[in-house]
Amino acid sequence: MPLGTLDETTSTLIHSPAGPDPEWWRTAVIYQIYPRSFADADGDGIGDLPGITARLHHLAELGVDAIWLSPFYTSPQHDAGYDVADYRQVDPRFGTLADADALLARARELGLRVIVDLVPNHTSDEHEWFQAALAAAPGSAERNRYIFRDGRGESGEEPPTNWESVFGGRAWTRITEPDGTLGQWYLHLFDSHQPDLNWENEEVRAEFDDVLRFWLDRGVDGFRVDVAHGLIKDQEFPDWGGHTTMVGGQDDDSVEAGDRPQAPMWDQPGVHEVYRRWHRVLADYDGDRALVAEAWTDTPEALARYVRPDEMHQAFNFDFLCTRWDASELRASITRGLTTSDEVGAPTTWVMSNHDVVRASSRLGLAETGKGPNGIGAEDTQPDAALGLRRASAAALLMLALPGSAYLYQGEELGLPEHTALPDQLRQDPAFFRTEGAEKGRDGCRVPLPWEADAPGFGFSPTGTTWLPQPEDWASFARDAQMDQPGSTLELYRAALRLRAEWELGAGSLAWVDGLPGAARDSVLAFQNGSVLVLVNLGEQDLRLPEGTEVLLASADLSGSGDGAAVLAPDVTAWVQLPQV
Repeated sequence: MPLGTLDETTSTLIHSPAGPDPEWWRTAVIYQIYPRSFADADGDGIGDLPGITARLHHLAELGVDAIWLSPFYTSPQHDAGYDVADYRQVDPRFGTLADADALLARARELGLRVIVDLVPNHTSDEHEWFQAALAAAPGSAERNRYIFRDGRGESGEEPPTNWESVFGGRAWTRITEPDGTLGQWYLHLFDSHQPDLNWENEEVRAEFDDVLRFWLDRGVDGFRVDVAHGLIKDQEFPDWGGHTTMVGGQDDDSVEAGDRPQAPMWDQPGVHEVYRRWHRVLADYDGDRALVAEAWTDTPEALARYVRPDEMHQAFNFDFLCTRWDASELRASITRGLTTSDEVGAPTTWVMSNHDVVRASSRLGLAETGKGPNGIGAEDTQPDAALGLRRASAAALLMLALPGSAYLYQGEELGLPEHTALPDQLRQDPAFFRTEGAEKGRDGCRVPLPWEADAPGFGFSPTGTTWLPQPEDWASFARDAQMDQPGSTLELYRAALRLRAEWELGAGSLAWVDGLPGAARDSVLAFQNGSVLVLVNLGEQDLRLPEGTEVLLASADLSGSGDGAAVLAPDVTAWVQLPQV
């Protein structure tokens, strides 16, 4: 199928280029490091800060602009560090504060900015505040830092509301009072080891102001804010008929997002005052510090409220992550993301994978290609590995060609698949246990990285020990097996990041190209970003490019027409240089 000439197509501009010298976070590519699975320096099988520091030069060579560190704070690790016991200390598993300072210093040497995770919705139940709350009386100042309520029923035996935990089961747990009697209930939207803080309490707000300053003073460039949409709850605490997923409204695909009843625990209006306050804290520091929202909302318009000029700076575009591998749906998602962000003067922040979802190279190999299941087990339908990797490579070039910022999850640049055969007895995700195995959980995307094909543990640890087992066939995915190898996923990412910077795609524009011939009209995603034409073939037929087309980069080989013309096969993305006018 010939593409024809560009003279036969039309274009519709939906996003204009950024102004001169945009702040770094508007265009940055940021690499997520999951500390326990990135690199282990001391040989105990758990990744640590010295291990990260020793490998940072690899990320500089990859071409990213910044890193985001998932939690490394003191924690009993009931939810992989998202249950924080001390926000100002490094967990001994990961190192020391001196190790954190050394990591920050090394990142600065390499020109990498550093964002750290902040977990403000809840603490660990081992946090000194919660221990004090358990020891105090109902109605005390100590309990008012959290959300304690009397139970319903004649003896308070029923929870205060019918809310469910995101991880399954009740969102309330009843405590035993200091005198030994059954007493109040506390709210935990996640695991019972993660009691929710009371953000109506000024003491809580002042404490997090200080936590922000503690890490800003040490030199971090910003914060990724966990469950950013969940801090404020409806103070009436009504019962609610929906299922408490991370999404803001009722978990019912048959109901349009904007028409779903508002969940009383998500995306409440009062949350925005918290971020206006934090914005003022960051503004006291030089260097364009940034706040990044993990906010699951029902609509792009609701998400845009988090990145208004006096609030946060970025918000993950989960709508894009959850969109199926379909040309019209992707076009609609990208348009929504750009236009709603533009209305508030914010960048769109693209993301394909993270530590909470099935890896893209597996998710895109499933029959249903949206957000995917919450984990995959050996007895589940297995992804088509080759198809998934092919689509993930094409999706990566799509994402990295879009204007705005982008996040990469560690291992994405290697094409790592989900570990879909992880034995259940080794799983650690609380979602697996609280759903009694109905959800496999997130362990499969958190397996330690392979660095060296021929080393024990694929070079993750000097002893070969890994806290979760790696699949035996991961040697081909190891970094050293892919480095400088034409056609490898790693080399594709290195080339894409180099060209993204060279052509300033992050600060660029987006115009949809229409008028492609035949079936390509509905199956090929085509847009211009400045002088680069991006073509993504999501159909089932080849697309023959015009003779003489100058291809900058493609996610797979474009040969095959027999007459020397480039052919864009299904599930392939190409970046094409447009003729200079």
